[in-house]
Amino acid sequence: MTDKDHNPSSTHPPLPPTPEDEQFARLRLLRSRRVGIATYKRLLTEHGTAQNALAALPQVARAAGVSDYRICPEGVIRAELKAARAAGATLVACGDAAYPASLSQIDDAPPFLWVIGDLSLLHRPMVSLVGARNASSLGTRMAAALARDLGSAGFVVVSGLARGVDAAAHLAALGTGTIAVQAGGVDVIYPTENTQLALSIAQTGLRLSEQPIGLQPMARHFPSRNRIISGLSQATIVVEAAARSGSLITARDALDQGREVLAVPGHPFDARAAGCNMLLRDGATLVRSAADVIEALTAATQTAQPAPEPAPHLPTPPRSLRDTAALHSQILARLGPSPLAEDQLIRDLQVAAADVAPALVDLELEGQIARRPGGLLSLVI
Repeated sequence: MTDKDHNPSSTHPPLPPTPEDEQFARLRLLRSRRVGIATYKRLLTEHGTAQNALAALPQVARAAGVSDYRICPEGVIRAELKAARAAGATLVACGDAAYPASLSQIDDAPPFLWVIGDLSLLHRPMVSLVGARNASSLGTRMAAALARDLGSAGFVVVSGLARGVDAAAHLAALGTGTIAVQAGGVDVIYPTENTQLALSIAQTGLRLSEQPIGLQPMARHFPSRNRIISGLSQATIVVEAAARSGSLITARDALDQGREVLAVPGHPFDARAAGCNMLLRDGATLVRSAADVIEALTAATQTAQPAPEPAPHLPTPPRSLRDTAALHSQILARLGPSPLAEDQLIRDLQVAAADVAPALVDLELEGQIARRPGGLLSLVI
């Protein structure tokens, strides 16, 4: 009998990885430097398993011009898993039965979520409530009333655990179910003033995050967190928001994800209401109470009947909020650092000038485009 006969590995193909090994490798792949969600998905598609993708990653990096690339060490993942056990956190992977179906439908769904609390909430109808951190007394009262009444109607209230509107919504929904989406690690409570609220949510609701355990939140994590808030929910309700705020980012994410956007109106002189009033101007559903939210969601789920063609003499109906967001995206895609004539842009878009003009004003106010002499436009880089 030869040595080869004593060594089964020389005559048999290697065993496939166990589910535990594959999950460990996938987490390691996702935590590797320069691997975002799109790259993570592409590598898994191209190489079949996370272990194969990890083996190929250094070569992929070299092809991209990175010569000293190192994949995430195994010890980093072991430390994260150990810290998660100490925090009482559970890892939920996209594709698991526990993973929320609504979130899995968005293009950039998190491959993994760390969760602390009641997992069953992820499979109930959800609505998100967001708004200003420096909310007015009326704003926090409105948020609390909406959260309480929507919770009583069977909805789980989702928000971001920030001070102001978020905190008021979570607190009012503690008894009926609330989910806090965190920008840092699920074990890192921010802001610290919401520590007791976060602990209460872990007892009766759910806290979740896509970030590694122990990660302190940084500014760039909050916009990424917002897409999860809207992605979990059938609708996003903005209670108070400035013209430039994270709440409007969440509303934009909701539109991109095909979800409903609703807003509470405010006084035109109140800067905290400017964002809500802009949303309403662009077609968001006006909210006075939870009944308005339920009515809007009921209408959205019913089979839409084809609308009759408007008579020629009727004015063109106003653009919906979703149409406006799509037009903004088309304009930004057409423009670049090199100036382009406005009339050429309108011809390229094949959209009426009356529709393009207000969209250009919006983008200019947001600082995304700039006007140049001679009727030229360019993208702000």
